[in-house]
Amino acid sequence: MKNFAVFASGNGSNFEAIAKAVKNGRIKAHLALLICDQPNAFVIKRAQRLRVRIALIKREDFSSKRDFELKIIEILKENKIGLVVLAGFMRIVGEKLLEAYKNRIVNIHPALLPSFKGAHGIKDAFNYGVKVTGVTVHFVNDELDGGSIILQKEITVKDNDTLESLEAKIHKLEHELYPQAINLIINSKIKLKGRKASVTQ
Repeated sequence: MKNFAVFASGNGSNFEAIAKAVKNGRIKAHLALLICDQPNAFVIKRAQRLRVRIALIKREDFSSKRDFELKIIEILKENKIGLVVLAGFMRIVGEKLLEAYKNRIVNIHPALLPSFKGAHGIKDAFNYGVKVTGVTVHFVNDELDGGSIILQKEITVKDNDTLESLEAKIHKLEHELYPQAINLIINSKIKLKGRKASVTQ
């Protein structure tokens, strides 16, 4: 599992944090590939600058989600990818990819799962008025944000926090926690046990 790929659709700040963690040795594995489905995504420029190979695979080029995912799997196999890392990939992973990479697809969520699932975790937590929120790294299964939790880290929501300041703190925390989780998975330090994954020594 020493080769891994990042899937991203947008700005790519988590992608860049992961790529830099590989370069500085925090992740002891090879970031072999960026899979992107949006030709104008800024993450492509980041990958070019960081010299990470890019595979642009547009959903509209395929007649079905199944064919789209089969093409992705073909490219992953060609590059000997052992782990798939979702970093702002704005598509729900389907059956074919889940079958091919069972317990080898991870995602990061900007809230403390199982609370505030879905695409607006930061905003939903902020609007609810929580005093503590955070970031969750989890395995991906067929339930939205429902896979086994790998790592979580909390942050305090201060009285003077705005949605924008909270977003900035959450993203900073993501950039710290995601590389840590990826390195644990790559080096077989994560053991799955029901709804929770545990770290082994």
